[in-house]
Amino acid sequence: MELDLLGNLQRTQMCGELRLSADGEQVVVMGWVNRRRDHGNLIFLDLRDRAGIVQIVLDKELCPEAHAKAEAVRPEYVVAVQGKVRRRDAAAINPNMPTGEIEIDVDELRVLNDAKTPPFSPAEEAIGNEELRLKYRYVDLRRPAMQENMILRHKVALAIRQYLSGEGFLEIETPFMTRSTPEGARDYLVPSRVHPGEFYALPQSPQMFKQILMIGGLDRYFQIARCFRDEDLRADRQPEFTQIDLEMTFPQQETVFRVVEGFLTAAFREAGITLSTPFPQITYDDAIRRFGIDKPDMRLPELTDVRSEFEAAELESLKIEPGLPIVAIAIPNKQAMSNTQKKAFIKEVETGLGPDLAYLDVERLASSAQYAGLSERIDRAVAANCKLERIEPEHRLVVVSPRLGANKSRDHAWIYKKAGQLRLELAKRFREEHGAFEKKGTAEDYKFLWVTDFPFFEWDEESKKWTFAHHPFTSPHEDDLQAGRMESNPGAVRALAYDIVLNGIELGSGSIRIHRQEVQQQIFHSLGMSEAEAKERFGFFLEALEYGTPPHGGIALGLDRIVMILAGAQSLREVIAFPKTAKAVDLMVDAPSPATEMQLKELHIQRRRS
Repeated sequence: MELDLLGNLQRTQMCGELRLSADGEQVVVMGWVNRRRDHGNLIFLDLRDRAGIVQIVLDKELCPEAHAKAEAVRPEYVVAVQGKVRRRDAAAINPNMPTGEIEIDVDELRVLNDAKTPPFSPAEEAIGNEELRLKYRYVDLRRPAMQENMILRHKVALAIRQYLSGEGFLEIETPFMTRSTPEGARDYLVPSRVHPGEFYALPQSPQMFKQILMIGGLDRYFQIARCFRDEDLRADRQPEFTQIDLEMTFPQQETVFRVVEGFLTAAFREAGITLSTPFPQITYDDAIRRFGIDKPDMRLPELTDVRSEFEAAELESLKIEPGLPIVAIAIPNKQAMSNTQKKAFIKEVETGLGPDLAYLDVERLASSAQYAGLSERIDRAVAANCKLERIEPEHRLVVVSPRLGANKSRDHAWIYKKAGQLRLELAKRFREEHGAFEKKGTAEDYKFLWVTDFPFFEWDEESKKWTFAHHPFTSPHEDDLQAGRMESNPGAVRALAYDIVLNGIELGSGSIRIHRQEVQQQIFHSLGMSEAEAKERFGFFLEALEYGTPPHGGIALGLDRIVMILAGAQSLREVIAFPKTAKAVDLMVDAPSPATEMQLKELHIQRRRS
């Protein structure tokens, strides 16, 4: 096919922008052919661009040359159309299209490029083979759903930029090629050609650079930053991702919270959601006790410790270990279970609980004269704690009890964590099977929460020593420092660290930072790092702390996750233009790929054959 040139033809409107108000106007539109319908003397083309679809009419009697070209046109051909907008006949109006009241009578059609038959049509709403979509991402990106996601991402990022700029933050870029620092995952390394045997690291976050910007007096910094982590992937992880990174001097925790709530309000407004602020706050310890997890899904009823409802004789006869929590979980359920289904359910729950915990059947207790009173007390306690009038039949009530002989020496948190895991599993099961907790798309469906006062250290079983739970630049509570807990009881030290959580998803983490050099040295020492090792790894930063460092703090939130939630997507890959697979492969460009021997030689790298 001989293709036309664009020449002096100038697009006047986007396809999806045309409305009845343009009736009678002469327009030029350009885009891809979404569908073609040949009715002999009339050929209809649905022309698609980023703004939407408009119907094009080619009449053989009125424009024979354009009609002849249209006979050869197929889906995904790129065309330019000049013609007049006209109102459709009443019977031909398509109420399902924003442009459904009008069509364009063609004066001139130019075929700008042809197209092979694509492996799938952008007109399809759902395509099951994700690998095929990623291989032909340039076709997949033409799909309206993907374009809506990309537009939403742009609007969210723009709203955040505008809000932070209005709050006095400066957008400053930090380096991609830096040195390796501990951030909780493996670094991607970049070999240096001019420094044989040495490597840069791609940043897992701009952590130390943004702190140095505060030392440099820039007061308020933000960046929509690209970050890189070499870690095992899942639906909400990518090896390269984007975070909203910010830092400020002289803040209280509440200062950071108000800024984040402000830009999240602006971002969610772009999706038509009005948020209510301030967001509620709970401590890490309370989160574990009430939800069994440090990123609670607040749409679900919380855990209830019903230990106080049991009398000593009841604990003994039911073979429950006294002195340990007994945790009840209320999960909305829209269907009753048959006896067979219930037996299978109980077996499944008990298998998941492990040897130290048991499923206590409250329904069975209620049918027993001996335990009917206990069942009623449990129901009342759970209803009161979960702010329910009473426990209804549609609530599946699961009680987790420690078996006689269960380990009492451990922190009780292990029971709450096990119950919290079961709470989420049950909610997922009944949501999928019975339709509970459907997403409604209103502000009430987005339950935000601040979790504060995280443990400063966590015990590493493999190395048998304490390690940082957040990152080593987080400030501990001053009270814990003054009390000497850093040496006497590291597990009790609290960090001035906080997470922002939405519907059980951690959106971001932050902290008030260490701004005194002697405290930073003390933290490195507590982590088992010698003075020489600290100087080797962080010498430049420790030196910077000696030159008048102001108190400062900040946070980083995942932009990809925010957009994924707002788009109602199940994977980050739906809101990133060019994502990797779960094996960190870019199927479109076939990356990673081998380096040539010449490239390796220039980098002083020798390939070792295994």
